[in-house]
Amino acid sequence: MSFAVPDGVRPIRDAVYAFMTERVEPAEPVLHAGGPEAAAALDELRAEAKKEGLWALGHPRELGGGGLPFLDYVYVNEVQGRSEFGQLALGTFTLQDSLMLHEHASPEQRERYLEPLVRGDIWPSFAMTEPSISSSDPTQIRTAAVLDGDEWVINGHKWFTTGASRAAYTTVMCRTEQDAPPHLAFSMILVPTDTPGYRIVRETPVLGLDGAHCEVRYEDVRVPAANLLGPRGHGFVIAQQRLGPGRIFHCMRWLGQAQRAFDLMCRRLQERTAFGEPLAKKQLMRQHVFDSYADIQAARLLTLHAAEAVDAGSQARVEIGAIKVVGARTLHNVIDRAIQVYGAAGLTPDTPLDRMYRHARAGRIYDGPDEVHIDAVGRRILGEYAAGGNWEFGLR
Repeated sequence: MSFAVPDGVRPIRDAVYAFMTERVEPAEPVLHAGGPEAAAALDELRAEAKKEGLWALGHPRELGGGGLPFLDYVYVNEVQGRSEFGQLALGTFTLQDSLMLHEHASPEQRERYLEPLVRGDIWPSFAMTEPSISSSDPTQIRTAAVLDGDEWVINGHKWFTTGASRAAYTTVMCRTEQDAPPHLAFSMILVPTDTPGYRIVRETPVLGLDGAHCEVRYEDVRVPAANLLGPRGHGFVIAQQRLGPGRIFHCMRWLGQAQRAFDLMCRRLQERTAFGEPLAKKQLMRQHVFDSYADIQAARLLTLHAAEAVDAGSQARVEIGAIKVVGARTLHNVIDRAIQVYGAAGLTPDTPLDRMYRHARAGRIYDGPDEVHIDAVGRRILGEYAAGGNWEFGLR
């Protein structure tokens, strides 16, 4: 394994890097402000991405995407992650939902949702988290669906349904089986957001940022029985298929954010002077560079190792659990050091660091809190020893 981007991926990665640094990042102030100007700016970016062949690069070619192989897309996703708007501008924010539908959707579902998703004509949303239960144990999910004739009737309460306020539909994880084992008791059901009884309570701010994380109530929501996604009772199976590669995508985007923070920090150290010399001459400042270099390199190798394991057909439970924790911590710590180097300026919107820092803190919670992944990784490794084996790093 090499840290370096493979030669065959370099041209498309360079093109995405240029698009991000020359167009998306300069547009961030307008995009952050919201309103008609932000919508117009995003539409312009999306049109440019399509024109330049940079649209939906990770989506399968048969769906109208760029058809990049998984490992190739991992490297591209790294630079796409430099900005929170990268996925929106380049049409990859639908990737997890598109792959899920590609694998499990019926022909009718594919026509209604999958094709418009890849084109960027509609937005998806995904509902699993509930405010009344611990998300670390999703078998407690209380939202339930009962089959009444040829319709599912859904009642429940979800939150952190990201993008629901602008989505065409929500994929809802809900209990459909009463007597089945816990991990076979839940199903995925597609619910159009204009269905009667689907009520958005609020968009929940996260650390002061409005990210369309919606709280939604389902009050006798009726949808056709044909809106079931995949086999009945297989909601957790589908969720795991969705979350594994999704966590790798998250971690690679976090590395893009960490790279951007690292660049900002190092340039600041060269440009800023104190006591008659650049900050780069101060040993304590060099400590920040060293620590961030080591963190980024370690997280990047762990993430690429996990991606290779997934690409080879492994579920890579240990590898993915480890990178989720290490990646989120790395992002947080690298940005934190960059803010320290900037001093008071780092606390203001004059740099992107203040928003990046708040997003980074949330990374240690969503897609499973650190504690769940740490416990699962430790349990699986110790299980190897309990069975008489070991965990030989050189062979894994």
